[in-house]
Amino acid sequence: MKRIGLIVNPYAGMGGSVGLKGTDGKVDEARERGAVTHAADRAWITLNLLSREIGLHFITCSGAMGGDLLKKSGFEEFEILYTFSGESNAQDTKAAARKFRDAGADLILFCGGDGTARDIFDAIGRDVPLLGIPAGVKMYSAVFAIDPATAAELVLKSGANTIRDSEILDVDEEAYRSGELKTRIFGIARTPALAGKVQSAKQVFEEADEERAKQEIARFMQEVMLPGTLYIMGAGTTTEAIARRLGVTKTLLGVDGVKDGVLVAADADEKTLFDLAEKEQDTRILISPIGAQGFILGRGNQQISSRIVRTIGVKKVIVVATPHKLRETPVLYVDTGDPELDKEFGDSVQVISGYRIAQRKKIFHS
Repeated sequence: MKRIGLIVNPYAGMGGSVGLKGTDGKVDEARERGAVTHAADRAWITLNLLSREIGLHFITCSGAMGGDLLKKSGFEEFEILYTFSGESNAQDTKAAARKFRDAGADLILFCGGDGTARDIFDAIGRDVPLLGIPAGVKMYSAVFAIDPATAAELVLKSGANTIRDSEILDVDEEAYRSGELKTRIFGIARTPALAGKVQSAKQVFEEADEERAKQEIARFMQEVMLPGTLYIMGAGTTTEAIARRLGVTKTLLGVDGVKDGVLVAADADEKTLFDLAEKEQDTRILISPIGAQGFILGRGNQQISSRIVRTIGVKKVIVVATPHKLRETPVLYVDTGDPELDKEFGDSVQVISGYRIAQRKKIFHS
């Protein structure tokens, strides 16, 4: 019988759609901006798949940190080893992780983002393997499954021969909100992994040819961008180079709206972008994958929601990346939270990688 400790951070990812770039210490502000929780929906996908399996015994927390979801998913037998009151916080996560370790958990399955991963590792270190169901705003650590369905597969196949060392990254949220990405390795956890099923740690590529490649992509995009068209531009240095070529000062780690060389929405939240997309006659999405991880949607750009992509259409999503980044990124991933929409992207996507140069890159689907 495999003993699984389940921890759900109910507030993970709330800051993403409203442009907060993280929810640590910002739950109330996220609510004021109209954010809603979605971690439970993500965790339910995983648990619903696992509810059909035998040989699993869950130990978990009360209420929204786990117990409620196990009941909803149809689990009849599980143990609640940690009870909290009020709104859960980092101390609850740490205390629950210690309880699960002491109770002999074979794996701690958690739903959250980098902050949740950090809290669990801070509490128990390498004592118990960790696996994350991705639900945060920033998921740069390498302990996350690529999507909730894949997390279920990894739980079932986890064992001594599947465990690997995985980096947990500490992201400076205040710097991130100011448009600067500062990361350090917080720890090396143990994670069940299968090829292509667990994301790599975020990488930032800085080599001599990178800047030249970005300028070539920007030069080409300036030529082909259509007049009278709204471009929703995702985060990153490649899209920032395009904006700079257009004479626009872009939010480096945010999502912006640009039309006819004018910034019409800076560091916009999901609602602002959706309203713009509905109003405009023609809208395109211009994004670049996260280095090494390969996510084009669903990591760091949750402002570009599934309803926005559906409104605009997957055929109007433009992907750009430098040749070096593509060499270091074996496949691309899409995790909008809508599996049917993810499948509409097909098995591959064209990625603009230079001046009048494009590569076709495989998209992985779980």
